Amino acid sequence: MKNSPFDFTGKTVFVAGGTSGINFGIAQAFARAGAKLAVLSRKQDKVDHAVAELKKLTSTVLGFSADVRQYDAIEAAFKSTHEQLGEIDVLISGAAGNFPAPALGISPNGFKSVVDIDLIGTFHVMRAAYPHLKKPGASVVNISAPQSEQPMVFQVHVCAAKAGVDMVTRVLAMEWGAAGVRVNSISPGPIEGTEGMRRLSPTPESVKLVADSVPLGRYGTPEDIAQAAMFLSSPYASYITGVFLPVDGGWVLAGSASMMNGLMQSGLSAASK
Repeated sequence: MKNSPFDFTGKTVFVAGGTSGINFGIAQAFARAGAKLAVLSRKQDKVDHAVAELKKLTSTVLGFSADVRQYDAIEAAFKSTHEQLGEIDVLISGAAGNFPAPALGISPNGFKSVVDIDLIGTFHVMRAAYPHLKKPGASVVNISAPQSEQPMVFQVHVCAAKAGVDMVTRVLAMEWGAAGVRVNSISPGPIEGTEGMRRLSPTPESVKLVADSVPLGRYGTPEDIAQAAMFLSSPYASYITGVFLPVDGGWVLAGSASMMNGLMQSGLSAASK
């Protein structure tokens, strides 16, 4: 089954949000590298499908249906994982929510929902995982977004939430470093086949506009993000912690915020006609 430059044979990897999109791609990559896996997501049918697919790649896969906003449920999932698979070597926290909307078009509950999933959910995952992480030696990787550093119109909720995620990453890198736990975050650029990009660039014209705005000239793939996550979780990155790593083909350097601002403003204008 193994087809990876990294070796995680016998390691336990927990992927929160690991049943779809980027996070499922990360789970698949760790499975190919020999890891024992646990994935968590809100919907049971997605969990069941992901577990079945991952078992084609590795023999040991656990699945949990839980909402990252519910701390007790997250805590129970980590306790069960530890009981069945032992200490957790790698934690990927990637649960997220997003929808494009101007600030005046977001209800207070809509804003709170994204912050609860992205920011508070990330803290819940990390806090509940900590007692079960391998110490020293564990790697935590949070999946962030360009919005954490690049203000984008119609993304005030995501900008606020992801900026918080990156600050949590940095603070816990300092607090948990003495225990030998490394904490980093990855900021994916435009990744093909993801729900987020389908919402932010829904037409063939907008897809091409986004791809042309990337210095490397293409969308990224879930495998691109997975390779970065495995590197950060490998012995090759044993002295790296507190890092915010863009994996975006240079998109941020080329003015991603300005491009997305124009794209979303055009989309809103077209939708209002």
